Amino acid sequence: MPIVYLPTQIYTALIMNTPFQPAWLRIGLLAALLISAGCSVSDRSVIEKAQGFDDGIKPAEIKEPGIDAYFQKIGERIVQAARESDAAHWGPKSHFAKGEDEEWMFKGIQFHLVNSKTLNAFTTGGVHVYVYNELLQLCKNENELAAVMSHEFGHIYCRHVQAGQKRQYRILAGALGLGAAGYVVGGKEKGAEYGAAAFGAGTTAGNYFGMGFTRDDEGQADQTGFHFYCLAGWDPNAFGDFFQTMIDKGYDTTPEKASDHPTLASRVKIARERAEKSTDLGRNPERLRRPDIATAAQFDRYKADARNAGKRTPDDKSLAKTQQLLTAMPRSCLTPTMPNDQMDAQQQILQQVKQKQAPQTSGQSTNP
Repeated sequence: MPIVYLPTQIYTALIMNTPFQPAWLRIGLLAALLISAGCSVSDRSVIEKAQGFDDGIKPAEIKEPGIDAYFQKIGERIVQAARESDAAHWGPKSHFAKGEDEEWMFKGIQFHLVNSKTLNAFTTGGVHVYVYNELLQLCKNENELAAVMSHEFGHIYCRHVQAGQKRQYRILAGALGLGAAGYVVGGKEKGAEYGAAAFGAGTTAGNYFGMGFTRDDEGQADQTGFHFYCLAGWDPNAFGDFFQTMIDKGYDTTPEKASDHPTLASRVKIARERAEKSTDLGRNPERLRRPDIATAAQFDRYKADARNAGKRTPDDKSLAKTQQLLTAMPRSCLTPTMPNDQMDAQQQILQQVKQKQAPQTSGQSTNP
């Protein structure tokens, strides 16, 4: 469910472990470079990065023909509804961005089931959507699974990954600007210390004030996903059911102002109101209803097949790294707060980045 771009902390680790020499000017130039990069995040660049990410987690993708075909059938109904919406010029301005071609969104989209005990689903903004096996096992029926997948495709349709990457660049640019100012204020003796402190404060503040934007992204993905979900023929009254399942499991404990995403309770409420009013569809969604792709018995069988496939996945080092990455991925679409296992996985990745940087830094410092 979450959109995916590298966490700011990863960029921070890379920058803070780079040997900036008396560098307020270099920091300022880097800030300008980040601002420039943030203004030019294209569909093509996002698609290429998404493909690279998919290549990295392929060891964890469950490739059972029956499950694969089932996921694609659900996805095809969602994408077809999106194509109809595009033809009707329905959707946010970000979908109809100047200079960008929407056609890629409607062909070749792949919906993957990945073997992980983490409860999550996400998209990388290109042609890939991922549902974790743990989430599939928690779904009671096809409606709940289709709602999750519709939400994720909503992120693609609205270009939220592109917007998220731009926000990351702006946050880092602002933080680097503060770091440069801190370096100047501190002078030769305290410049590095003040610069690091200002950079850290700027990053923290940037992350906090950026929360409202990601809340908007999630709300927009819910609205867009609901629209596709209903046009594709699933029960409008069941769109919020998976959020309710999450609440029942105790995942909705963080106040909305302290989180970068809306509470699950608010999303259930809005989903139910949306189903009653059907204001986003302009017609009665009940008339759009179609039979589910799988019967209840078939759906349970797919879940059982996925459990068995998960047990057969080899436990090797490449898979261990893949699982660490899957655990570190944001879960914003499901939980309003960052779970401990996600924080731990991100810290481990950050530590690995630092360890890789250390030899380079050591080697650079010995050279004139």
